Amino acid sequence: MTAPPRRSATLTRAEVVELFSRLRELNPKPTTELEYRTPFELLVAVTLSAQATDVGVNKATRRLFPVANTPAAILALGEDGLKKYISTIGLFNAKAKNVIATCRILIDEHGGEVPRSREALEALPGVGRKTANVVMNTAFGEPTIAVDTHIFRVSNRTGLAPGKDVRAVEDRLLKVVPSEFMQDAHHWLILHGRYVCKARKPDCPQCVIRDLCRFKEKTAA
Repeated sequence: MTAPPRRSATLTRAEVVELFSRLRELNPKPTTELEYRTPFELLVAVTLSAQATDVGVNKATRRLFPVANTPAAILALGEDGLKKYISTIGLFNAKAKNVIATCRILIDEHGGEVPRSREALEALPGVGRKTANVVMNTAFGEPTIAVDTHIFRVSNRTGLAPGKDVRAVEDRLLKVVPSEFMQDAHHWLILHGRYVCKARKPDCPQCVIRDLCRFKEKTAA
């Protein structure tokens, strides 16, 4: 009896298309779970979300944004005033300092608007590549992928885009994700990692891509 062909450690192009087709069918219009109405609100929310949950950030911004949701309004609050609204979030002292500094730069250099370029976004205090990618993708519709811990885990476990660090995974994803899925890939992968392919115990029995996945230690029901 001939043994079945051994699968490669990474997904084939056909499997990648099938993976995203299934995720799209499950959730046709994915989006961030951070609550925002403008690019500036998203920028602030993502800045606050570092080492914090989206739920925790949303609780804080529900109090903050009705009072101050523009660079000028947050500058008027001042650093201490801003801290009163975000004190429930981890690292709030440093984040308040960064947000205030960002607001000043937006007013002085960008007419109070959030810039669309990666270079300008990454020049803002507290804004790294991941935050810039989120803003570019979610606020401005750019086909970028912000690799967080969820996307890093899913990409490595499934064999979609293995990499030793987040930048390696990002670069690999940009090569293997078909263009028709690129705009929403970021959100599909985050949500899949957050609710199904969880860190401690992935919910493999409920996973719609389990037959494609290369993870060897799949959990049972």
